[in-house]
Amino acid sequence: MTVHACPDWPLLMEVAPDLRFVHCTLRDARLPTDAIVHLGGVDLAELAICCDLASHVFNPEHTDPQIAEALRGTHWFDLREWRPRAAGVVP
Repeated sequence: MTVHACPDWPLLMEVAPDLRFVHCTLRDARLPTDAIVHLGGVDLAELAICCDLASHVFNPEHTDPQIAEALRGTHWFDLREWRPRAAGVVP
């Protein structure tokens, strides 16, 4: 598994101090099957996602919009959606 710390980690630590964002391939992120189906024939070893692997939260600013859309409706959260949930406020 090849994982690199997100270059914006200082900013992300202010936004979500409990999360550790990394850049990794879609294959390494082990996305849900329904998300992979929505991505069609993309190369899972080539495309990357910026995410916290343990909490299943992705950073949409560093993630291709096609990937972000494929993750909607799965157990993965967009960072913008996760923040209110983490604070106990459900939008």
